[in-house]
Amino acid sequence: MKQLDQTDIRILRTLQKEGNIPNTRLSEIVALSTSQCWQRVQRLQRDGYIMGYNAVINHELLGYSDIVLVEIAAARDEVSRIAQLCDELSKIPEVLEVHLTSGEFDCFIKVAVDGTRGYENFLNQKLYRIKGIRNSRSSFSLKCFKSETGFVPDTL
Repeated sequence: MKQLDQTDIRILRTLQKEGNIPNTRLSEIVALSTSQCWQRVQRLQRDGYIMGYNAVINHELLGYSDIVLVEIAAARDEVSRIAQLCDELSKIPEVLEVHLTSGEFDCFIKVAVDGTRGYENFLNQKLYRIKGIRNSRSSFSLKCFKSETGFVPDTL
């Protein structure tokens, strides 16, 4: 795998902010010809630095105005299947993130819901139907100050 230089880092930062930027504009920003820029982007994708491109969805416009952060503890007799529990949680569309965690809880999820009634429905219709959950603790996110899919360090 080739070592990244400052141009690669500028490409990654630009694409992180604006994933659908045309190659001609990207090449201007990073001061490369369009063909050199395209080749670098292809290499960054091939080498796994760029894993994909996504649209940022406005959940509020879709009727899911709130985000709930939920910590989940597996039942003690189910500890061996925590990865399976996380996999089941990953299949629920409203669950935006699933993390296997250390500490008091076994996993952490981020869920889009429509208010407290929407969260109650999520709990009763989806979360509590999953086998192996001992307990959960939740908090509504009041305001998000930062939401990124990753970061690019200054130097590598």
